[in-house]
Amino acid sequence: MAARAPTDWTSDAMRRRIARRYAAERRFKLLGLVAILISAGFLAFLLVTMAANGLRGFSRTEIALPIDFQRAAIFVDPQAFRLGNPDQVLAGANLPAAIDKAAQEAFGPDGARLISGGAVRAVRDAIVADPTILSRKTTIAVPAAEGIDVAAKGKGSAADEARVAKLRQAGVLSSGINWSFLSASDGTDPTVVGIWGALKGSLLTMAITLALSFPIGVFAALYLEEYAPRNRWTDLIEVSINNLAAVPSIIFGLLGLAIFLNMMNLPRSAPLVGGLTLALMTMPVIVIAGRNAIKAVPPSIRDAALGIGASPVQVVFHHVLPLALPGILTGTIIGMARALGETAPLLMIGMRAFVASPPGGITDPATVLPVQIFLWSDEVGRGFVEKTSAAIIVLLLFLLTMNSIAIYLRNKFEKKW
Repeated sequence: MAARAPTDWTSDAMRRRIARRYAAERRFKLLGLVAILISAGFLAFLLVTMAANGLRGFSRTEIALPIDFQRAAIFVDPQAFRLGNPDQVLAGANLPAAIDKAAQEAFGPDGARLISGGAVRAVRDAIVADPTILSRKTTIAVPAAEGIDVAAKGKGSAADEARVAKLRQAGVLSSGINWSFLSASDGTDPTVVGIWGALKGSLLTMAITLALSFPIGVFAALYLEEYAPRNRWTDLIEVSINNLAAVPSIIFGLLGLAIFLNMMNLPRSAPLVGGLTLALMTMPVIVIAGRNAIKAVPPSIRDAALGIGASPVQVVFHHVLPLALPGILTGTIIGMARALGETAPLLMIGMRAFVASPPGGITDPATVLPVQIFLWSDEVGRGFVEKTSAAIIVLLLFLLTMNSIAIYLRNKFEKKW
């Protein structure tokens, strides 16, 4: 009887080996599936938690406050609103006193504690919209105080929940979308704070970062890959760029503090300084990604262009750069996403200041979304918890929008060969 070959698939030993191999493959697939499920679970937990807390930050509890302006002795000529600035016209009207008195008359001695400090803005806007209410009694929906607002959303103390129950029984409590959260800036009262100031600061800072880091990083990558001679100095530059990409971000903050603030005396807490600092941090990432993208362009493209008479500059800008642009944009996305979420370098250059109005330009005091989230998370007021989560949602939407635009541009310029 002839002996079986070593590769006999019908032998018992071979069947056991194949069974073990298949079992190992099934275990590997199972481990991969478990890892994906765990990652998806953590992501879902994060998103659900942020949504549960943050969506409440986009709503506001309001109280219907009856105000008799004639009894409040607010004497303002309605014609003055058409002739001058409403803020100047109402400067001496003492609206806070009138609001406190109306709240006490409507809800008892502690009525003023039910009303937020933002009620002055709501009453002012109502007067500007209809100056004739100064001659009669009217009801204006004003924001509720922090405790009432939190209790109305199911997170307050027992005393505040009892007050909310009485207000609801009286039919004066309502809730709606807090549009001022998207148009206002920082403040001390969580019921009237907004994200627009920090969002505008982030937009200005990111615009400066992109305007500086992208062209400089692309030109540096082109020079190092296409023109620079291969010697030890070039090797030293390459090693330095790779090391800079791994430097902790706070080091760039110290660099910005030493150069842009102490040496160049640029304005502190300005988007200009923030953009310059983040550009230093982003450029190494763009250079590395740009070099890899340029190196991935097939040499045949260069040879063909040179063969039909193109100059070296034309080869680079008409053929190599367009083909490498998708990879360069990918590196730019990574660098800008990192810059958008940075807090440490911006804290070092003073962009943690309390800024109550949006910046008018790149040299005005400003803050950015990550720093604003950090500041709100450090507040003791319970109302700032949901505002922090709402700001995180805005930051994520900003990041997704920025990345979507970059991905669209990358796909638009992508060429296949």
